[in-house]
Amino acid sequence: MKRRTFAVLGMALLAMPVSAQSVKLQGYEIRALLTGNTAVGRWQGENYRQFFGDDGVTIYAQKGARSTRGDWRVDDELQEYQSIWPNDAEWEGWFVMEFGGTFYWVSRSTPPTPFEILEGQQLVAE
Repeated sequence: MKRRTFAVLGMALLAMPVSAQSVKLQGYEIRALLTGNTAVGRWQGENYRQFFGDDGVTIYAQKGARSTRGDWRVDDELQEYQSIWPNDAEWEGWFVMEFGGTFYWVSRSTPPTPFEILEGQQLVAE
């Protein structure tokens, strides 16, 4: 009887919905997500689009502003996306997290910032 009770309890636990957990993407996952695609979101209250070329070039665009060209890479040791922009002295790193189907930029100094990925280069909204 005891075994049957534990078996039924175990099956019930397996049938329960699993609560969503955030997942930190690994370097190869970040690379696969970003390479050749465009991130779309809001940064400091403004809508933006950022394309990640397979040659390490990234282009950041906001409506009504001149686009900015920078460089990007993935640091496999730190498991983070990194970028450097004109006038920057050092590369800046961001973790990429996924929670409930939404991606987030995460750093030590800013709150998680959601973004979505569009396939290909889509710097201009259609």
